[in-house]
Amino acid sequence: MRVIEAFRESFGAEPHGVWHAPGRVNLIGEHTDYNDGFVLPFAVPWGVTAAVALREDDAVRLRSLQAGEPVFLDDLGRAEGWARYAVGVFWALREAGHPVRGADIVIDGDVPQGAGLSSSAALEVVVGTALDELYGLGLSRMEIAKIAQKAENDFVGMPCGIMDQAASALGEEGKALFLDCRTLASRNVPFDLAAHGLQLLIVNTGVHHALADGQYARRRRDCESAAERLGVDALRDVTDLPGALAELTGDERRRVQHVVTENHRVEAVIGLLRAGAVQEIGALLNASHLSLRDQFEVSCPELDVAVEAAVRGGARGARMTGGGFGGSAIALVADDRVESVRQAVTAAYAERGWAAPEVYPATPAAGARRLA
Repeated sequence: MRVIEAFRESFGAEPHGVWHAPGRVNLIGEHTDYNDGFVLPFAVPWGVTAAVALREDDAVRLRSLQAGEPVFLDDLGRAEGWARYAVGVFWALREAGHPVRGADIVIDGDVPQGAGLSSSAALEVVVGTALDELYGLGLSRMEIAKIAQKAENDFVGMPCGIMDQAASALGEEGKALFLDCRTLASRNVPFDLAAHGLQLLIVNTGVHHALADGQYARRRRDCESAAERLGVDALRDVTDLPGALAELTGDERRRVQHVVTENHRVEAVIGLLRAGAVQEIGALLNASHLSLRDQFEVSCPELDVAVEAAVRGGARGARMTGGGFGGSAIALVADDRVESVRQAVTAAYAERGWAAPEVYPATPAAGARRLA
């Protein structure tokens, strides 16, 4: 295993273990997590692998096989860039009162670049999973996800919900994760695409627009101010959508319309999956994309073209996935239409002079676990 070889080269010792945590793709339920709503992600086959050994001091030494030279930190607050996601977990565990000291860590990631499949959450969760086991903390998978979210919210400074970390920690092979982001109740829902002659294609645009800088936080503020105006704790509590929309204008009105209808779409998809009607979820994926494009305004031309071309090419449904402004779209496609969808998307990009996107299938994979 190359991460073990790299650990030996970097630190001249053997790791105490090797762990893996996956990235995620969200089937449906976008920008609902921080509104106490519902999400339906699943873990993907790609993620972050970490070889870890504990230290007797409080320092953290990090090396990423994708980022060059090791980083030595005797003060966690000096961490920069990708290292903040890893050392933030140490900080969050210490803040929670856990007796966590230092460690040497080598990480190796294979999440496709620019795909928006949450490599940051995978990094947080793999570090949290390793430290939980090595220190015998006895944390549940959801508690590890919450520690990882705290690291990202309060140490990195990204006000994300808990969906990405929960999917990475709790995912199961062949299943999607239904998560109530208020109660954190979760259950795995069978999502066996092959049994229904289907594939879920990821269309990785590879683009990330600078427009997105600060836009996530702005969307969250829109939702919070709308909830306050409507007198509810979170937009998940809106039960009379027409009445709510009548009280709001502008951005707040559009954000509420998306969040409330997206929660209903998640519940509808779960109902179809439980009934074995996997092929019928396509229309809900299409509706989700239109809502994200027009009401939440987080799409971009590359995502819109990918979705429209996939549907023209024969996909049963498609939508952007993730935070938006780039990253990936997903398309639900029958086995015999995969090539036509791939060609349609590639041709649509070529017509606009854009670089061809990567298109590949994603199957629900296992969550965080020890490898060695």
